[in-house]
Amino acid sequence: MGRRQALGAGLGGVAAAVLSGCAADTGPVQRLRLATGPRGGPYNAFGRALARAVAGSGRRLEIAAVSTAASVDNLRRLNDGSVELALAMADASEDAVRGREPFLRKAAVTALARIYVNYTHLVVPADGPVRSVKELAGRQVASGAAGSGVQVVVGRLLRAAGLLDGRSPVRERRLGLADSVDGLRAGTVDALFWSGGVPTPALSALAAELPLRFLPLDGYVSALRERHGPVYTTVTLPAGAYGLREPVGTIGVGNYLLARADVPDRAVRELLQVVFDQWRVLLREVTAGARLEPRFAISTGRVPLHPGAKAYYRSVYG
Repeated sequence: MGRRQALGAGLGGVAAAVLSGCAADTGPVQRLRLATGPRGGPYNAFGRALARAVAGSGRRLEIAAVSTAASVDNLRRLNDGSVELALAMADASEDAVRGREPFLRKAAVTALARIYVNYTHLVVPADGPVRSVKELAGRQVASGAAGSGVQVVVGRLLRAAGLLDGRSPVRERRLGLADSVDGLRAGTVDALFWSGGVPTPALSALAAELPLRFLPLDGYVSALRERHGPVYTTVTLPAGAYGLREPVGTIGVGNYLLARADVPDRAVRELLQVVFDQWRVLLREVTAGARLEPRFAISTGRVPLHPGAKAYYRSVYG
């Protein structure tokens, strides 16, 4: 059954969902732990903003934002039950539900929404020698924190570029964004990778004090899609961001809001109502110019929608 068919099925289910939601309005507060990312990062900012929005909504929900290493770490926590909700990049999420490396077995996770798109940044000093991905060979490269989604896309990109198995493989440094920025500033790394919204404040601040070059990555999208599927798309860092004079093509990866399948349907529906009511506030500190619409939100690939999310989107479609 297709995604739209699934959303359109069962008018009786919609009525039952509405009635059960009304009945639950007088029930106990549902507390849900949300795995986000490191402090200062976009997932953590989104998670804290969502917790505030839910607290101010009057709904019988409470969100506790949990700081983590981000996508891969979040998916493992979601699967083992130490959190009920998580944020994760689409490629890592699909690996989890399919039981592919770095996951040892299939993870029982469901999607609530595709919330925004990450832009992959490859940043080098403007006056340095690196002008293409191939010229990263043999150099020190900050490739994202261990357990992060950045590591997933960077590993695949470097493999597609032939930079992991040759005579001069990239020397990866597993650093989070703050340490990556410090390393590029100090010259202890030659390049940094980052996957996030545009503009990312830490990179904007670095660009204001150090001339930077943002290298194009869109030439690798076809190879990534051929090997890993349509989770990868071509997107553009716009002129003006980070002081760029011209747009730079790069790799886009969606971000999912995820849940364990045993989270009650009512809680999921109420959470999504807050997300769609407050999306401008939630995305304000994460990525500029993004919109969140139901037709975009249900595009979660191989990650199945939670039953409560299906009920919510059926009510939106009518």
